[in-house]
Amino acid sequence: PTMAHSQALLVLENFIGGKFVPCSSYVDSYNPSTGDVYCRVPDSGKEEVEAAVKAAKDAFPIWSSKSPLERSQILNKLADLIEHDLEAFAQAESKDQGKTITFARTVDIPRAVHNFRFFASSILHHVTECTEMPSMDCMHYTLRAPVGVAGLISPWNLPLYLLTWKIAPAIACGNTVVAKPSEMTSVTAWMMCKLLEKAGVPPGVVNVVFGTGAKAGEALVCHPEVPLISFTGSTLTAQRITERSAPHCKRLSLELGGKNPAIIFDDADLSQCIPTTVRSSFANQGEICLCTSRIFVQRGIYSEFLKRFVAEAKKWKTGNPSDPTVDVGALISKEHLEKVRNYVKKAQAEGARVLCGEGVDPLALPPGNQKGYFMLPTVITEVKDESCCMQEEIFGPVTCVVAFDTEEEVIKRANGVKYGLAATVWSSNVGRVHRVAHRLQSGLVWTNCWLVRDLNLPFGGMKASGIGREGAKDSYEFFTEVKTITIKH
Repeated sequence: PTMAHSQALLVLENFIGGKFVPCSSYVDSYNPSTGDVYCRVPDSGKEEVEAAVKAAKDAFPIWSSKSPLERSQILNKLADLIEHDLEAFAQAESKDQGKTITFARTVDIPRAVHNFRFFASSILHHVTECTEMPSMDCMHYTLRAPVGVAGLISPWNLPLYLLTWKIAPAIACGNTVVAKPSEMTSVTAWMMCKLLEKAGVPPGVVNVVFGTGAKAGEALVCHPEVPLISFTGSTLTAQRITERSAPHCKRLSLELGGKNPAIIFDDADLSQCIPTTVRSSFANQGEICLCTSRIFVQRGIYSEFLKRFVAEAKKWKTGNPSDPTVDVGALISKEHLEKVRNYVKKAQAEGARVLCGEGVDPLALPPGNQKGYFMLPTVITEVKDESCCMQEEIFGPVTCVVAFDTEEEVIKRANGVKYGLAATVWSSNVGRVHRVAHRLQSGLVWTNCWLVRDLNLPFGGMKASGIGREGAKDSYEFFTEVKTITIKH
């Protein structure tokens, strides 16, 4: 962009030790719905991470010695401040990420607020254990203490939602943090930094370093004084994080991809199942790790399901994310759109049929969005289980629908991928629901619903979908060290 043009761009700064700090170099961030550069994000590396870790270390003694109640009050204040600016945050998230304004307003920002309120409350209700050994005249008890500086790396699909889901439990437990949001979606994290002082968060407790995974993320993961890393993103990046953090014996929580099946038995209530499964396939442009991308339908209802499912998918409106009537916004980047389109091309080359969406239906966009990264909800059928479309995470508005005959067969096929994050089961037979849920290799199983979450309960995946769990108890255990103390009396 020319100088005149770049004057109008939003320029972000790192937030270190309670202050905004300019950076010597920047990367461009695009508005996915127009294809234009609209923001410059610091291209941080070792130096910036070093400064942030030092600020976090310096802040740790004071923050960790505050009572849970004091920290709780500060988290609640931060939640109130974000909620007060909900509309501004929603607008920024929609523009930066490409998601619809409706989704940002109803899901992303309310959930970010809830993350702080939930952990502000849960931190007040943990108890430690105690046991006695009368024969030895001993009693044992445990203490839990914060770990230190937490490194938090969050992705571009639900930017503030997933960042705050890490920051909230980390600081609630008394840790200080260095966070690195995705360089593609950094604006709402930067906006949140502006509220920290007002909420009463002391300088250095929350530091945000912007930049790429290869530079800023790498420096954070390799830093010897960051004992703990919480990461949400791709399985490939997680392998790299595991290798780089191994020499330091870091504690890792990794929430990775999914290739989530929906299993629809012939006794399913289709009036509930179809709209929910369309939503679970295409919500947030299919850019949610919990989205359904393999739909197994029992043969007796297969053709009826397909007909109704495609008709419902075609009703979803794709277009300008700031239009409240739009259901599908823009995908995150030009590269990502290309990648998702290639999956559809591969499926067609293998002889699968595309029933609606990409390459089948015309995509009409408003004049200002012609260069944006848009794609229609796409339904593929007659695709083999071995196909890359059935094995790999596509992370776009694409879903595959196939038929099955027996319960035994579908469990085997549903489990036949490297991932194991989430699954949905649709049936009105309670016994079957329990049997199938029991045998699916999946960290989360929803039956006759989707994306109903209780933060009290563990969240996370099996197999290549990750390591560790997040939730009231699980996050508390991850973000604290336990000590066992024995007293002889």
